[in-house]
Amino acid sequence: MQSKLITNKHALRKLFSLAVFLLVSTYAFAQSAVTGTVTDKSGMPLIGVSVVEKGTTNGNVTDIDGKYSVKVEKGKTLVFSYIGYQTQEVKVESNVINVTMNEDSQLLDEVVVIGYGSMERKDVTSSITTVKAEDLNTGVVTTPAQLLQGKVPGLTVANTSDPNGSASISLRGASTLRTGEAMEPYYVIDGVPGVSLSLVAPEDIESIDVLRDASATAIYGSKAANGVIIVTTKKGNKDGRTNVSYSGYVAWDKTMKTVDMMDANELLTYANANDIDISAYYDASNPANTNWQDEVLRTGFSHNHNVSINGGNEKTSYNASLNFLERQGVVRGTNMDRLTARSFLQTKAFNNRLDISLSLNASIRNSSTGPTGSQGQSVLDAMYYYSPLVPVKNADDSWYSNTSISQNYNPMSMVNEDRYDTKEKLLQGVAKATFHIIDGLDWNLNLSYQNQQYIYSNYNSSKTQLPSVAARNGQADRSTVENIRKQMETYLNWNHTFNDAHKVGVMLGYSWEQSDNNDGFGLRVYNFYSDDLGYYNMGMANNIDINDVISNNLATLRMISFYGRANYSYKSKYLLQATVRRDGSSAFGVNNRWGTFPSVSAAWRIIEEDFMKDQDIFDDLKFRIGYGVSGNSLGFDAFYARQVYGHTGWFTYVDANGTESDYRILGATRNSNPDLKWESTGMFNVGLDFGFFNNRLTGTIEYYSKKTSDLIYDYPVSTNRYSYGVMTANVGDISNKGIEITLNAVPVQTKDFTWSTTLNLSHNKNVVEKLSNETYSVNYIDQANPDVGGYSSTNVQRIMEGAPIGQFYLWEWAGYDENGGSIFNDYDENGNLVGVTDAPDDSDRRMAGSAQPKITYGWNNDLTWKNWTLTAFFQGVAGNKIFNSTRCYYSQVGLVAAGKNVLAEVATEQNPHDSRAQAPSDRYLENGSYLRLSTLTLGYNFGKIGNWVNNLRLYATCNNVFTITGYSGVDPEVNLGGLTPGMDWRNTNYPRTRTFLVGINVNF
Repeated sequence: MQSKLITNKHALRKLFSLAVFLLVSTYAFAQSAVTGTVTDKSGMPLIGVSVVEKGTTNGNVTDIDGKYSVKVEKGKTLVFSYIGYQTQEVKVESNVINVTMNEDSQLLDEVVVIGYGSMERKDVTSSITTVKAEDLNTGVVTTPAQLLQGKVPGLTVANTSDPNGSASISLRGASTLRTGEAMEPYYVIDGVPGVSLSLVAPEDIESIDVLRDASATAIYGSKAANGVIIVTTKKGNKDGRTNVSYSGYVAWDKTMKTVDMMDANELLTYANANDIDISAYYDASNPANTNWQDEVLRTGFSHNHNVSINGGNEKTSYNASLNFLERQGVVRGTNMDRLTARSFLQTKAFNNRLDISLSLNASIRNSSTGPTGSQGQSVLDAMYYYSPLVPVKNADDSWYSNTSISQNYNPMSMVNEDRYDTKEKLLQGVAKATFHIIDGLDWNLNLSYQNQQYIYSNYNSSKTQLPSVAARNGQADRSTVENIRKQMETYLNWNHTFNDAHKVGVMLGYSWEQSDNNDGFGLRVYNFYSDDLGYYNMGMANNIDINDVISNNLATLRMISFYGRANYSYKSKYLLQATVRRDGSSAFGVNNRWGTFPSVSAAWRIIEEDFMKDQDIFDDLKFRIGYGVSGNSLGFDAFYARQVYGHTGWFTYVDANGTESDYRILGATRNSNPDLKWESTGMFNVGLDFGFFNNRLTGTIEYYSKKTSDLIYDYPVSTNRYSYGVMTANVGDISNKGIEITLNAVPVQTKDFTWSTTLNLSHNKNVVEKLSNETYSVNYIDQANPDVGGYSSTNVQRIMEGAPIGQFYLWEWAGYDENGGSIFNDYDENGNLVGVTDAPDDSDRRMAGSAQPKITYGWNNDLTWKNWTLTAFFQGVAGNKIFNSTRCYYSQVGLVAAGKNVLAEVATEQNPHDSRAQAPSDRYLENGSYLRLSTLTLGYNFGKIGNWVNNLRLYATCNNVFTITGYSGVDPEVNLGGLTPGMDWRNTNYPRTRTFLVGINVNF
């Protein structure tokens, strides 16, 4: 019995030892390294593939042979990720895991909005650039156009720091002689054409598609000559949850650079050294030392808040957002605030065959500013020219003034006593329905209504120094304008694939729209008992003049359109697209109210050919070519082609009783032109899309040539033949030719660190080819008067055949004569240089460079390390000229004797006896090239926090970090749009600011 017990104990000891061995072995396996090789589908090893244990930072990357090693427990999951390939998750069940990565076609399968539909990017035959929300510019943004600066090749954007200003924007060069809306791209928001961008807060944008060539834009016909920008806003989700998001920031604006004017001591020293008596313009016994820029400028504070709610399921989805932005300009008295609300609801009905959506959007914007007029009546001008020897206020607390000096107004008086306020109200309703008739055939109906109201309210107090209102003892102006836009569009979309190879798409549509613009009136009253009410309660004024009654002409425009598009794709290899649109508009002459705008484009995806299967150089290769015609009817009113009569004066009527009465004289103010027609732009475009290194390097090269014909301009005509001296007619031609390059790369990708970069470069050559014909003729059109003392009628730009818009045409400065006065090259009637002159005339002006940049570029860099992100965005232009009219005007030595201020450099760079120093010559034409670190953003993503916060991100941004330039003015980023690009105006250019911003994004 005892022997049996001993035997059992021995057996138990062996069993226990075996159990311990097995446990240790299992634990050892759990902690052992998992190894393997990662290859592509051809068997080639992939270098730098991230291999990470799911939910942790434990991981590694593959070496040059595609091999990796990671210590991970059995049962855990490894995540394999690599740029250009689909991410894979593999459960750990052995010590060796080999993985074959499949190419990620997400980029090619990305949906691109093309107008009245969408398609996969691989099937696109036109030039379209898509910018996602996360790639848009970061900063204090008041208009969506600012979001795109430097992001789209061919799109030239010049921003402003003025909270009430707007960016100048042009796509592939200027193609009209009309300004304003006529020079800008056409905007489409959520499929609704012509919608105001004021209705969209930047935080509500999902993506922006920029249609750059005519084969893409022709579907929008007569409104697309300057390109089309399609904004897609965020919609509800379908995951059955309700998401609440908040994003907000606070920001501070500081002036980057001020104008170096003389201080009080420098001004007195200069005057004494050159025997200039200025004692009559200041208190010699008690001179002040006022820095007027310090008085006018401040640190601007801004804050922005956006709250959005979205949710839904497979049948119904919804989204609502509320955005509030308040921005304080660095110039005192310049402010804006905007409240924007958006709502969207979409649902399905009739057994999911009918999709219905409703959206209601609204915004209210309040803007305030001070005077920015000419002849010294601008705060932006007066803070430079006003003498530093005088105080801001007198001893009795009134504003200092000296009326003996011409065009001399205290800038702080203008800031406080002259107010100009604008309230803009926008309301938009959109209803959409899509009926799925059969698989692949959809009928769409879109209805939209937009109401836009402006209320302009101005008040010049009894203390104002502005001469036109100084004697009116307080003047109030109030006016209102309403614009209404109604639109209906209906179209059919049919898409079908035959034999898994032939993909066919057809779209046919019709649209009707009516715009009732400029419906308004206003009133001006003056002579108040008190300034306390401002422009409120205008009935308290004592005087009103019939000439001050403001009337507007209601302009009703109607347009109907028929349009269609056909697409064909063979295995996504050979692609063809054709569009046509026929527009009819009441804006044009009765003989030319219809226009037809066709386009055709094709693409060859070379990468899909059999002979490309075995090569290992290209991952994508696609050739595109297209031609299209689009028009430009933007910026027209209803009276361009019609005979118009208006108020041209007064006459006194005496009746039979001898009673005198004043009656208006009605006369012609516009001629009728029944032949006025569309401006039309034809554009040829060819492009090559490519990808290398598993699509870690992708890009596009484009060449385009566009020509705009039948340019509309006002030409002088004889009043012996016409009732008015100007005729609006089609005459001119403009051409633009250019090259655009885009490169996208991921140079570095490791387990913890990724660097992705995007570079785009654009070159455009703009030429005015024709200005005259046998009926209407001008030799040239002079533009851009800098309004310089002694040369008030001298322009510095000229529009002429063979030169671009923005061609500078200047006198050539030749130094000084024996008396120290500026002299200029003198030319005879044959254009020969014959010497120099101190009194140049118009015939002595010569071509002197262009405001058009030779290169426009943007370079974005995104660096990610674990949860940290750093974005550095550079942008700039090269090869353009700027006329520094600010330096030109304040170099006038005569301003000192007149009691004003001048540039500090005058003491060393200007001859004190030079009365012609300010003559608008090439002396003040400078190189406008610059490179700017436009945005630097550092962020940290906290990810999910508990059960309440799905994601939390904090970030800090600095805008306009630094600028590398040779330009001597305040800032080289000047307006590059309109008919006078490249002008650094002294009375309207707002100081450039550097912005510091701290923000948060949180999703609940």
